[in-house]
Amino acid sequence: MTDQAWEKHANPWSVWTRFAAIPAFELAVWSREWIGWWSLAGVALVVIWLWLNVHLFAAVEPTSWAARGIYGEQLHVDGKAPAAHRVVLRLLIVAGLIGFAFIAWGLIALEIWPLVLGTVLLVLAQLWRIDRYGLLYEQHQSENL
Repeated sequence: MTDQAWEKHANPWSVWTRFAAIPAFELAVWSREWIGWWSLAGVALVVIWLWLNVHLFAAVEPTSWAARGIYGEQLHVDGKAPAAHRVVLRLLIVAGLIGFAFIAWGLIALEIWPLVLGTVLLVLAQLWRIDRYGLLYEQHQSENL
């Protein structure tokens, strides 16, 4: 992504509405039981929303918790994360992937407990990652003063 795209991606409205896409996607997939193939329209709307999301919000400076986290994510993507951060971030990515696997199980089997467990794991891992990215950003800023 370009620097301007990252700045828009860091907008707290963009961050929180991406989180809102998780249950919206789950509901769209689950709704196949009620509305059949029309559930794909809901899935398509979520996918379109996630694509549009980064384009709709204004660019922001890293003043909020969410924005600092996304600015830190940019540092990680750019290869500027120290080894200690990379280890923790990899563990959080694994936790998120485990959550995703539970979500998939819940949606395929239409079982609520793996869906809820997976959603909680995924969201907690993602929130923790954003927090860790925020720490990375603050550390990077303090070292480059």
